[in-house]
Amino acid sequence: MQQVSERGAGGRRIPMLDVDDARARALDAGVPEGMADLNVFRILLHDPPTAAALNGLLHRLLWKGSLDQRLRELVILRIGWVSGAVYEWTQHWHVAIALGIDEADLVAVRDWEAYEGFGPVERAILAATDETLERGAIGDATWAACAEHLDEALLIELVAAIGNWGMFARMLASLDVPLDDGMEPWPPDGCGPEKGERT
Repeated sequence: MQQVSERGAGGRRIPMLDVDDARARALDAGVPEGMADLNVFRILLHDPPTAAALNGLLHRLLWKGSLDQRLRELVILRIGWVSGAVYEWTQHWHVAIALGIDEADLVAVRDWEAYEGFGPVERAILAATDETLERGAIGDATWAACAEHLDEALLIELVAAIGNWGMFARMLASLDVPLDDGMEPWPPDGCGPEKGERT
């Protein structure tokens, strides 16, 4: 089936599949049609088994997880911000807003340590996120702070969430995934992490 390149003669690193082709591959792989419409899956579905495996983890963490949705989205947005992952930030900004999460809290993950609106649990999970991104693991003191609020199963889910969206931030950059149609970068103000400049 036809493939669509968004970047002229050179194309993307891996061209996006035509939507109909992506949906057909998704159907065969057990990936929901709605996911196949997203640019990230229009690229990932060049390898349907990998796309299906990644979708399975997303499905578990997004729709079947036990970690509080607000905490999860704060973690994801923090990863998007620190990693400069505009696709991740932009997509999950809209997910978080749809969940009814306060916009001020979402913006605050940019500089969460200075934000007075976060309590001990938010500060613990955001510190865990930063430590994982910076050092590759959560330190003992931060782990203990997280364990004051999360049981063992939730701690595992937190680690999986940080790992999953950290991986996605890197995949999105390496695969050069463009924003989906109609999405403006870095909501709400268009300012990304690079010196606060609009991107």
